[in-house]
Amino acid sequence: MPNVYVEPEPKGRPEGSAITHYVLEYAHGARVTHIDYPTQAQAVSEAKSLGHKPLIARVRNTDKGNPDHWRPA
Repeated sequence: MPNVYVEPEPKGRPEGSAITHYVLEYAHGARVTHIDYPTQAQAVSEAKSLGHKPLIARVRNTDKGNPDHWRPA
């Protein structure tokens, strides 16, 4: 299965604002599921149960094309 990205949301939030939930996305931006996960751990667990390899953001403002912004869960 492909890599999926555990994206914090809302996207484009100002510095210092809270993350409200996490979503699972493919590299091209389509969502894997239509569920908003309250914690990063729940999103990672769901991705693994679906057979994907989840990647977690290392930086606040992410770019899926930049591998330095992501680490394996």
